[in-house]
Amino acid sequence: MAHSLGIFPGTFNPPTLAHVELARAALTMVDEVAFVLPREFPHKGYEGVGFSGRLRMVEAAIAGQPRVFARAADSGLFIDIAREFRKTYGPDTRLVMLCGRDAAERIVNWDYGRPEAFHRMLDEFEMLVASRGGGYAPPPEMRHRIHTLDFALDEVSATGVRDRIARGESWEHLVPKGAAALVRQLYGGGRGGEN
Repeated sequence: MAHSLGIFPGTFNPPTLAHVELARAALTMVDEVAFVLPREFPHKGYEGVGFSGRLRMVEAAIAGQPRVFARAADSGLFIDIAREFRKTYGPDTRLVMLCGRDAAERIVNWDYGRPEAFHRMLDEFEMLVASRGGGYAPPPEMRHRIHTLDFALDEVSATGVRDRIARGESWEHLVPKGAAALVRQLYGGGRGGEN
């Protein structure tokens, strides 16, 4: 059976326990998971913490996780990321993009300029979609390439962590322990209610 790689692109602003748990859950369906931080995002730029700080946080968050690693990518578009990994991993590796329901809906329904454009992209990668604010049902014609993961991302969000930091509330329980010191340093999180 071919090697399978889960590719988890994100902004990781900051990385949370939900990100790490999603990667662990995906490892039941793929051989390895790569956390991918794009150098440039397709529809927004870096605000607050920049690329190098976020990459350091991701590396700290996943330190010691078997079969999980961090990489940078030039672009934030799934197709460009898949093609970058294809160059490294070759034609026999099964590439599977990991995301939440909200991201999957945006990606699948995006206007790419041609009706068949996204279908053609699915020739180059598959998708594994976690629940977020509800379950995801892929369009029937895409079910052979878009799969669902029995894992909900609802409990923890990076936005929620940033909001808690801004309000001076406890937030450490929402991020991987290995990344907490960096999150505190980069976001000015103080002690966040730790006793």
